[in-house]
Amino acid sequence: MTTGRGHAGTADRRPPVPALRRGLAVLQVLAGRPAPMSATAIGRELGLARSTVYELLGELAAAGFAVHLPAERRWGLGLSSFEIGSAYLRGEPLERLGRPLVRRLAAVAAELDPAAGPTAHLGVLHGNQMLYLLKERGGRFGPTLVTDIGVRLPAPLTATGLSLLAASPAAQVRALFPDRSSFVSRTGTGPQTLGQLRSDLSATLERGWAVEHGRVSAGTASVASAAFDHQGRPLAAVGVTFRHVCDDDYCARNFAAFAEPARQAAAALTSAVAGRAPG
Repeated sequence: MTTGRGHAGTADRRPPVPALRRGLAVLQVLAGRPAPMSATAIGRELGLARSTVYELLGELAAAGFAVHLPAERRWGLGLSSFEIGSAYLRGEPLERLGRPLVRRLAAVAAELDPAAGPTAHLGVLHGNQMLYLLKERGGRFGPTLVTDIGVRLPAPLTATGLSLLAASPAAQVRALFPDRSSFVSRTGTGPQTLGQLRSDLSATLERGWAVEHGRVSAGTASVASAAFDHQGRPLAAVGVTFRHVCDDDYCARNFAAFAEPARQAAAALTSAVAGRAPG
């Protein structure tokens, strides 16, 4: 006779329900597109038969997660999808997941160079600016920074912004910086054209992390690395800012000692949100 415990153990070993996984896959496709899609396009994207796609969309629509647009013969996300997304944002997931990582990064950076007064922070792209969500000082005598929580700074001037822009599609970068008026300077340094920005982004990709020195505030430098969502898109950036004065106009230092723990913190955040770094 099978015991209740044994029966539960057998159920626990069963693979996920295929229909559920397929329904979630449909939602992911709809969420990843800027406009509603036809059932044919969804089926082609997922390699599913049209009848299966219609059945899945019908169930999702009945639960409010998808909506049919008859005039366009397309499908989009429903109100229930929006409600779940809103609930996720209300929970401040990035702040909650990122806070211990940023705190740990600040402590590690302070151990590496206490005299530099390092401060760790986490931010996200908001248009062509960086919006800072978290800040943790690693020592008592760090430089006074403008990267307080809620502050926005021009993304090309910050290491966090450069790390996210470097991981973004070229078309998105071009749309964010269409002309010279899109660029701002705080200290007389930093890119002033799209070509100069692209050069910075190429160097960031080649190096593996972003670097800036003196662009936001004279006498400071920063390093940062990007974290990614489940589709491999840049989600947020984790960085460290510290006291540093270059001897000349061009600073060749890449601050690898600070960059490595920043990369580790960004990788940990990627894992925490069930994301994946692009291949």
